[in-house]
Amino acid sequence: MKVRNSLKSLRKRHRANQLVRRKGRVYIINKVQKRYKARQG
Repeated sequence: MKVRNSLKSLRKRHRANQLVRRKGRVYIINKVQKRYKARQG
């Protein structure tokens, strides 16, 4: 999982990417291609 300051550019890399907020953190999850997971901060 990548940890980035900004997820905006990462969200556009694949059409199945979803922006999710969990426990005060922002995540990118992708059920089709698991390698696109990322966390902000």
